[in-house]
Amino acid sequence: MSLHDDAVLVLQEYGDHEDLRPLYLEHLRTHPDGMWKACADGHITASALVIDPERGRVLLTLHRKIRMWLQTGGHCEPEDTTLAGAALREATEESGIEGLTLLPGGPVRLDRHQTPCAWHLDVQYAALAPSGAVTTISDESLDLRWFAYDEVPEVTDKSVVRLLEATLARL
Repeated sequence: MSLHDDAVLVLQEYGDHEDLRPLYLEHLRTHPDGMWKACADGHITASALVIDPERGRVLLTLHRKIRMWLQTGGHCEPEDTTLAGAALREATEESGIEGLTLLPGGPVRLDRHQTPCAWHLDVQYAALAPSGAVTTISDESLDLRWFAYDEVPEVTDKSVVRLLEATLARL
């Protein structure tokens, strides 16, 4: 199964966001290249909100290009075989944390947003960090920081707050 096929299956099974889910599926139907950054009409991306082992904080990255505190995530790569795998790869690369595990149940939410390169049709997951997790700032970040849940609205935008709310409901 291709990454494109996996994305269609994940989105068909996803039971929320009746406003965005059909848009994502239509994008994939009309854009065979809709998983890749090269698709100028937009592309599917995968992200993950990293939760600390004690489940009291989230790890946000100060994105180098956008200059905002965001969850980890980004573009799918040719070696990705699943959306969940892409989200986990991105979270691991951007946090430096080995041994992250995605919360069961598939994506937590969907979010569509304009970026400098194109529209991102983001499929958002949540990941738990293992005990003793050590972070490492990647080339894509200016900083990494753990934030208590109640601090998140003060440092980021509403899309990350909505992701946190959906993640807490899943926990």
